Amino acid sequence: MIIGTVKEILNHEYRVGITPAATAAYIKKGHQVLVQKTAGMGAAFTDDEYLEAGAKIVDTAKEVFENSQMVIKVKQPLEEEFKYLRKDLILYTYLHLAAHKDLTEALLESQTTAIAFETIEDKQGGFPCLRPMSEIAGRLSIQEGAKFLERPCGGRGILLSGAVGVDRGKILIIGGGIAGTYAAKVAIGIGAQVTILDISVNRLSHLEDLFGSAVETLYSDEDNIIKNIKEADLVVGAVLVPGANPPKVLRREHLKYMKQGAVIVDIAIDQGGCFETSHVTTHDDPIYTIDGIVHYCVGNMPGAVPRTSTIALSNATLPYGLKIATQGVEQAIKQDPLLAKGLNTYKGCCVYENVAKSLGIEYYSLSEVLV
Repeated sequence: MIIGTVKEILNHEYRVGITPAATAAYIKKGHQVLVQKTAGMGAAFTDDEYLEAGAKIVDTAKEVFENSQMVIKVKQPLEEEFKYLRKDLILYTYLHLAAHKDLTEALLESQTTAIAFETIEDKQGGFPCLRPMSEIAGRLSIQEGAKFLERPCGGRGILLSGAVGVDRGKILIIGGGIAGTYAAKVAIGIGAQVTILDISVNRLSHLEDLFGSAVETLYSDEDNIIKNIKEADLVVGAVLVPGANPPKVLRREHLKYMKQGAVIVDIAIDQGGCFETSHVTTHDDPIYTIDGIVHYCVGNMPGAVPRTSTIALSNATLPYGLKIATQGVEQAIKQDPLLAKGLNTYKGCCVYENVAKSLGIEYYSLSEVLV
């Protein structure tokens, strides 16, 4: 199979879909790899490294798309890339279609086979290609939240670790999944007071076993949300509903309970956000303020640390990419039902139920569309 990767064009997105090491792995299995010129430079991978791994360097994204059978990206195609979508193309990337109806329509109209990193599952019910970016986004949420709590950055002037004779900062994490767990690890590490809310009692029990008395675990309901946002200096939203828009756990009316200059970080913004007042921001304009509350809602948080993120992502996505490239997409998903959960659009049909529900479009089961 001919596999390609392109330079990401999203604002301040420096990650790349294939590393030189992954390139070598594909080529070892008999595949060809096309890489757009300087595609890896943002993550400190040079064209020479790709050449040494056996790739062919081409000048434009157009050349990559037109000559590849499978294109591996990091972020979903933007509107100016829709023209490259076609019936015989496999697109393997993060898609987050519940938050991008225009892209979903373009994929369906072009009949592109689209496989989303974020909906591939493993035997434990986890999301192995989403996990590394959730880990990184969780860690970054505390790092970025701490930065924007500084007074020159718009925050209330709080040092989350506190100081001798001074209270430590208070962090509220809503959602105790992978992103929330890794946010808690960093928050504990810097010495903040940490509370985690979740609707799963089993998950809360796991977090208590993991962190002990270093965190307070509470069931996520209206009373506990209001009680804890009143005291929080930093609120992290880490709610995930696979393939769908997350619920709005923090509404506009809640902001009145919060301290002026408090910061909220919405990790779920890729899927539409879990705070009612969230909208996507970029790394060069990351925050805005509503009712005195600083909002950080960057849609590609891990793009700020592209070297780390690209390697972690490639480690997770490569095994599935090799299956698709070696067996063909139909055979691969027939043999691996967990990989099949990554299939979002196929032959002009939406085949992921949560996406269809979120967008109000028709859903088709795989058995209806697979030959």
